[in-house]
Amino acid sequence: MSSAQFDLEDVKRRMNGAVASLKTDLAGLRTGRASANLLDPVTVTAYGAEMPLNQVATVSVPEPRMLSVQVWDRSMTGAVEKAIREANLGLNPITEGQLLRIPLPELNADRRKELVKVAHKYAENQRVAVRHVRRDGLDVLKKAEKDGDVSQDEHEKLAEQVQKATDAAVAEIDQALAAKEKDILQV
Repeated sequence: MSSAQFDLEDVKRRMNGAVASLKTDLAGLRTGRASANLLDPVTVTAYGAEMPLNQVATVSVPEPRMLSVQVWDRSMTGAVEKAIREANLGLNPITEGQLLRIPLPELNADRRKELVKVAHKYAENQRVAVRHVRRDGLDVLKKAEKDGDVSQDEHEKLAEQVQKATDAAVAEIDQALAAKEKDILQV
């Protein structure tokens, strides 16, 4: 078999990329406890460009229900505060010089249900991504068999391995979703 034609490790790597992407997305969803990852989706207009918050400030968790953002450049404090307010995370920073304190409000039942729906949407998007990777891998295999690079038996064996990798990735996505859902709904 020509290794340039079909690479099972590449298929697995791409599927694992979808799982890692989901875990990053879920880390940004707010639960009842403070997490520095909560501000990962925030981008700040700084020096004429959009920059991630962590490139203009340090985010820390001084208390379980409080975030603090230490802005490095005093002139950027207003832009950072505005970016956090406009990120639709339901957060209202309190500015004290170059330090922004962000108290995390208690999550109500409706907001928790809304966050669970968002988590489910993230998970479904990554399941779809995994299935696209599976389809692409199987298409390459079919072409390789048609071109005579792979025997029918080898095609079936590799297709089975692609399906196993798909099942494993989807199971990991479901596991991450279940853990996040439990975390969100915990009162």
